[in-house]
Amino acid sequence: MKSFRCRSRRRLLAEINVVPYLDVMLVLLIIFMVTAPLMTLGVKVKLPQEQAGALTSPPLEAVVITVDVRGRYFADLGNDPRQAITAQTLLAQLRVVLKQQPQTPILVRADQRVDYGQVMRAMVIAQTAGAAEVGLITAPPEMAP
Repeated sequence: MKSFRCRSRRRLLAEINVVPYLDVMLVLLIIFMVTAPLMTLGVKVKLPQEQAGALTSPPLEAVVITVDVRGRYFADLGNDPRQAITAQTLLAQLRVVLKQQPQTPILVRADQRVDYGQVMRAMVIAQTAGAAEVGLITAPPEMAP
C-alpha cells in the first residue's frame, strides 16, 4: 500500500485579533466615564436655565469667572480656583492672561440668585482687562414631564 501524502501546505494566517484591544478600550472608556465627573473642581452655583445656542467650537482654554450667591468672585486662573478673590486681583490676573494671549475667551457663570449688578461688574472687569468678548454660561432648561 502506498501512503498518500497531502501536498497542500497549511497557509499561515496573518490576521490581527482585535478582540483584546476592544476589551481594553471598553475598560478604559468605563474608567474615564466614572472618573471624569469626579475631576471637576469649582464653586457650587445654581446656573440660570435658559435656551441658548451651543458654541460652534468650544473654547479649550477659556477663563471662567464665577460669581457665587454671595457675590464673591472666583477665577480658574490661580492655584486654587475655589478661593474667592477681590475685583482688583481679578482685574490684575486677567490683564496678565490677556496680555500673553489676547484672544483668550472670557466666560462668566453666576448663580441665578446673585444680583445682576455683580454679574455686570464681572463683565466690566473682563472688558477693562482687555477682553474683546465676554460670554455668559447658562444651564439648559430641565424638561418638564
